[in-house]
Amino acid sequence: MRASLTELEAVVAVARHRGFRPAARMLGISSSAISHAIAALEERLAVRLFNRTTRSVSLTSAGEELVGQIEPALGAIDAAVEGIGIHASEPNGSLRINMSHGAARLMLDPILLEYGRRYPKVRLEIVTDDALIDITAAGFDAGARLHDAIPPDMVAVPVFRKLRMIVVGSPAYLEGRERPLVPRDLAAHQCVQMRLSSGRLYRWEFERRGHAMALDVPGNLVFDASDLVLSAALAGAGLAYVEEKGARGHVVAGRLIQLLDEWTPPFEGLSLYFPGRRHLPPNLRALVDLIREVNAEFS
Repeated sequence: MRASLTELEAVVAVARHRGFRPAARMLGISSSAISHAIAALEERLAVRLFNRTTRSVSLTSAGEELVGQIEPALGAIDAAVEGIGIHASEPNGSLRINMSHGAARLMLDPILLEYGRRYPKVRLEIVTDDALIDITAAGFDAGARLHDAIPPDMVAVPVFRKLRMIVVGSPAYLEGRERPLVPRDLAAHQCVQMRLSSGRLYRWEFERRGHAMALDVPGNLVFDASDLVLSAALAGAGLAYVEEKGARGHVVAGRLIQLLDEWTPPFEGLSLYFPGRRHLPPNLRALVDLIREVNAEFS
């Protein structure tokens, strides 16, 4: 008894994403279409492949056996098709990516500008939005967010595996003031604050030896962009809580002093994400390859 490639892809997608809706998004078809494909296959095989309830979808023992045998074969087919596509098509057209302002700043120099130089036939459009959106519904090819914020049904490619927020202040601001030794000491300082897209003020987050806290810090300067927070700190307006990569050069040059070092450990970093690996367009594939190249250089 024969099964179509579409039916087998549907089985693997539902098994991998544990649901019909996320699997349908990954394959670019409707939930009803993927449900009908699997039901038709089960009927022809006279075997139930999935246990279905109103809350969950799980493989039966027969389904587990089938997926275990066909998943490697489908992966090999995908790799072969994508490999041919890379040689056949030069990146061109447009590539639209939605990302936070902070992600755009971090990716600008090592990745986005280099991509523009390498692939002048691609119109790379970056739309910054700190609110997490449905990139597929909004017409984007990909998104870039902190790894923990990426929807589970998306494919994620690490851009920066680890990031870190640090507290900094200028020598001029710190002159004559006691430096904070623990986060609570920030209550005696002027802190440059950041307002999130949700409207709330960002609470500074700290952790040491398993003890975590988030503080509302004092300060009469509030910005809605991280680069302005950093500029205010450089100008001596107060202490700032900023991403380490953007501030590192100023710390090394002595324009900023890093504080509370033991209280600001690294966390899961930034990733590029998109709906699925199948038939990845050459322009998006080129960006993924560039990201991996940059990661290899700095690993």
